[in-house]
Amino acid sequence: MKKLHITMATMGLAMLLASCASKKAVVDNTPTQTQATTPTQTGTQTPSTRSTDAAATQAAVYLKKVLDNQVYAKNVVGDMTFNITMGSKDVTVPGSVHMRRDEVIRLQLFIPLLGTEVGRVEFSPGRVLIVDRMHKEYIEADYNQLDFLKNNGLNFYSLQALFWNELLVPGQKSVGEGDFPKFSVSGTNVKLTNGNMTYNWTTSAKGQIVMTNVNYASAKSGASSLLWMYSDFKTLGTKQFPAHQNFQFSTSSSNQLKTVKVNIDMNEVKDKSDWDAKTVVSNKYKKVEPTDILGKLLKF
Repeated sequence: MKKLHITMATMGLAMLLASCASKKAVVDNTPTQTQATTPTQTGTQTPSTRSTDAAATQAAVYLKKVLDNQVYAKNVVGDMTFNITMGSKDVTVPGSVHMRRDEVIRLQLFIPLLGTEVGRVEFSPGRVLIVDRMHKEYIEADYNQLDFLKNNGLNFYSLQALFWNELLVPGQKSVGEGDFPKFSVSGTNVKLTNGNMTYNWTTSAKGQIVMTNVNYASAKSGASSLLWMYSDFKTLGTKQFPAHQNFQFSTSSSNQLKTVKVNIDMNEVKDKSDWDAKTVVSNKYKKVEPTDILGKLLKF
């Protein structure tokens, strides 16, 4: 396998993840959906008010069901088969997933058969680390230093929610019952809006998230979409975690439609804690600017 293909797989993943969050959330007032607002408690209620309160209560009950499907585990660890498609390039390599709640999301890519690590993408609350072991180069920066992350309002906790199969409120660490008024519910679909950004979650009847769809539309910047699908749920503690995650990012912001697709297929899901949550890069590696590596991939 060519070195460029390995680097493409590592960096392409980072580019894809850069576009899946925004900083603020606002309440969606779409009339065809039910806002999970707190029922009115003042004065005599009209039939219309009572109906609205009942619908809001029903929405809140369903959102609680969705939250109750979140795993309790502190860690999610497993080997994986990783596939990325960018334009005409299609790369499949073995790898591993190491995630520790509120600390790190780490994806490692290996050379087939040999098992040698060739690339690593690591997100933590305070930094982004991308390591290209083939060329002994790395990027290490906080989120505001990386334009391709900052311009998309990336937040570590939003990424964590996507990987951990959870609801999210952009810019927040987690979602609680106090956030329910920010969501709207229609059947088994949950929605949150933020200006030009729209977040839609499709759930099963028992409230398990099976798909997250994020859409951005702007007359100036074009349209972008992130579709994240979950399947092959495996037991992790007393809950279920999606061992197969398939996500794709499409954008027309450069006046040319580009799509990146990623498949992560974990053969096991474990709550293992015997690993270090922070990567220390060898002083033999060269620190480079994001555009030095990403520039190669933006031409795909």
